[in-house]
Amino acid sequence: MTTKKILLIDDEKLVRVTLTRILVRAGYTIVEAANGEEGIAEVARSHPDLVICDILMPTKEGIETIRDLRRSHPDLPIVAISGGGRLGSCDFLRHAEQFGARATLRKPFSPEEVLGAVGRLLDEPAPAFSEEAFAEKVSAG
Repeated sequence: MTTKKILLIDDEKLVRVTLTRILVRAGYTIVEAANGEEGIAEVARSHPDLVICDILMPTKEGIETIRDLRRSHPDLPIVAISGGGRLGSCDFLRHAEQFGARATLRKPFSPEEVLGAVGRLLDEPAPAFSEEAFAEKVSAG
């Protein structure tokens, strides 16, 4: 089995760090980008198997990023994530699906929700998540 590579696109460093810890613990390789422009460049450079993309970001927001990735990489699975800011995330996530996201997660989400969505889109069983093992890993890192 080859290790799957996931690109995280989110302007919030804490979100990227947290998702990286969850996904690395589950055996995935992670690359990161802080906005949509960096994300599109990183897709061309690293050829990820899946993208997790925030919606509300500076420089190039998530809906536009998802639309552009869908045009250039029609088979690339994309998970849209959003807390929605003051407006709530439901409409943003619905629009993300219309523009090509294959799964959506509303912040805050659990590690199990992330791993479940990733597993479904990569057609793999979701790895078991252990809160104790994660806490140990986070405190050690």
